[in-house]
Amino acid sequence: MGILGKIFTWWDGATIGTAIYSWRKGKAVGTDTEGNKYYQSSDGKRRWVIYNGPNDASRVSPDWHGWLHGTHDGDPESYLPPHRGYETAAVPNLTGTEGAYRPAGSIERGGHRARATGDYEAWSPDAL
Repeated sequence: MGILGKIFTWWDGATIGTAIYSWRKGKAVGTDTEGNKYYQSSDGKRRWVIYNGPNDASRVSPDWHGWLHGTHDGDPESYLPPHRGYETAAVPNLTGTEGAYRPAGSIERGGHRARATGDYEAWSPDAL
């Protein structure tokens, strides 16, 4: 991306201003499984994340979400129980991607919906 990309873009990682602020005033707290880095101000009043890739809030893991919003003080390893074998990984928001939910009858799936089964009666203003 280069230095110009870092100066003028905000949607992929941190801008140059955020990177400088994080370097000068921030204290690195931890990193999640996706490589996102979490910071806290030296006085402890502000918390933020620098994404490893596109900036999308749904990419913050549920473990770190509570920390970002001040629900918990320590990093997730200090207050969460260990992950169980039956737990699945968090899935980011898939809207606008190929993995997005498309119900039957939607335009993306051909636009054809199933015919009515006869249990529906259309409303008519004359029926009153």
